Amino acid sequence: MFEFKLPDLGEGIAEGELLKWYVNEGDTIAEDADLMDVETDKAAVTIPSPVAGTVVRLNGKVGDTINVGDVVVVVDDGTGGAVSKAPTATKTESAPVPAATPAPIATQPITPGRPVPAAPATRRIARELGIDVNLVPGTGRGGRVTQDDVRAFANGSVPVAASAPAQPTATTSGYPASASEPAATFTGDASGIPYLEVETLPDFSEWGPVETEDLRSIRRKVAKKMVSSMVLVPHVAHMDEADVTELEAFRKAERKRREGMSGAKLTLMPFVMRALVRLLKQYPQFNASLDPHRNLIVYKRFYNVGFAADTPRGLMVPVITDVDQKSVLQMNDEIFELATQAREGNINAADLQRGTITITNVGGIGGTGMIPTINYPEVAILGMGRTQEKPVVRNGEIVIRKMLPLTLAFDHRVADGAQAAYMVTKLCELLSDPSQLLLEA
Repeated sequence: MFEFKLPDLGEGIAEGELLKWYVNEGDTIAEDADLMDVETDKAAVTIPSPVAGTVVRLNGKVGDTINVGDVVVVVDDGTGGAVSKAPTATKTESAPVPAATPAPIATQPITPGRPVPAAPATRRIARELGIDVNLVPGTGRGGRVTQDDVRAFANGSVPVAASAPAQPTATTSGYPASASEPAATFTGDASGIPYLEVETLPDFSEWGPVETEDLRSIRRKVAKKMVSSMVLVPHVAHMDEADVTELEAFRKAERKRREGMSGAKLTLMPFVMRALVRLLKQYPQFNASLDPHRNLIVYKRFYNVGFAADTPRGLMVPVITDVDQKSVLQMNDEIFELATQAREGNINAADLQRGTITITNVGGIGGTGMIPTINYPEVAILGMGRTQEKPVVRNGEIVIRKMLPLTLAFDHRVADGAQAAYMVTKLCELLSDPSQLLLEA
């Protein structure tokens, strides 16, 4: 008998929600046959079977939450052996169970190869130090492995486990005390932020009919990211309008010229990406992250631009990597492909990571402007409104021009308003002159 356990889904993901079964008990399956769809807080993935045989047991129903390492399928692969009792998947509608108090490290068993919860930055440090993160005792909440745990393990010292589930403490500025810890769950005043108290909601069903919906994996991830961003980051927004009359004329002419050719229809987004990245090299503070626990600003010398995509499962941010090394047409095709995958729910988790700055475009829906929320831990996000024909003054005369509203929201801890104003002004200049945008390096 082969007991198939939910594999490590990477990047610190410790659980997933069961969306769909492709097999039933009693089915004969081939190796690499699709078993199930699992949705994490990053994306939905289809998991294949590593062996061929007969399905003996399925553990879990659609809607259940399954932890990494849980036995989800038992397959009779002809090797014999008894079937052990598998862990029961967690129902999503059940009340959350408080994390158990971690045992002291001295008595805590270490199971080689067992996936452990750890943030991507923690896993990266472990790789750099040549350490298997699964062997490191975790002292964080619920046994989470922190960066300090990895460094202590590398130095041969034993970290001390907390005697109770740890609550992230806060400095006087309200930031969590450890970068490797998850953001605090705001229950009462447990966040440590003065005057912040989230009251328990009333029972609205006493006032009239209601419907409820589970806050599922991706929607829950968006909620956590947005709260983290708005609580931790002092947002400032600088707004302007770019005259894209000539750029739109060029784009539409090229779009018509390319009819019948391979590739997606040419949109405005890759042009904006190209212009933005050119300016990020001049203003690196907008392509950075701030580490408040080590008092460091991390300037990223690579340029990966995420773009907000509206999907049936909620907001996703696919990432176009190495924008400074790609043509407008390459980026245009990648944007179309990744947006399609995101909407269809089959985008790879890797395509939702490694972003250094984000663009969000509501122009296709409508709106004269917006103040977007920074995609933490990035420090800036560019919002695009709807391009409209407007009367403007040029050389003392009123003319009709196509104007694109732009908003740069940024982290005031890292950048100042003057820097944002300079960059947005130059961004408008680039977008107003296609020859400068496309011909200059």
